[in-house]
Amino acid sequence: MKFSEFLIEHGGLFFGCLGAVLAVLCPGIGSAKNVGLVGEAASGLIIEEPEKFGRSLVLQLLPGTQGLYGFVIGLLVMGKLNTSMELAQGLYLLISCVPVAVVGWLSAIYQGRVAIAGITILAKNGEQATKGIIYAVMVETYALLSFVMSLILVNAVGF
Repeated sequence: MKFSEFLIEHGGLFFGCLGAVLAVLCPGIGSAKNVGLVGEAASGLIIEEPEKFGRSLVLQLLPGTQGLYGFVIGLLVMGKLNTSMELAQGLYLLISCVPVAVVGWLSAIYQGRVAIAGITILAKNGEQATKGIIYAVMVETYALLSFVMSLILVNAVGF
């Protein structure tokens, strides 16, 4: 079987699966890496001031939400896959996953950086820690917008 024949016959399923994989993979990598980096920064603080664990944990968890957004989109796409999908349907699902895949990945990285700065705020002046959380949540806004866009796109067309 030639590649072009394979693409016509199974391309819809292939590209739909690729969309689900990217929706989970990209934000998941960004979240895992940056939850880890914030955890490293928080660990140094907790050695000296263990009572700040709860507030540092909030900052650590924030870059993890992008991975959850991607996971939800991946599950929704998986529910739409079937072996008789046309190529156009699979490509549509792939494109629908791009917002959460790309913005989720990048916003997890930037949110991790802001959350690490929030750990610094918590370390130097614990009473101002909420400001660090607010700064990190501002980055979350764009991850949430990309999630909503992918959610609308995935559900916009019934297959």
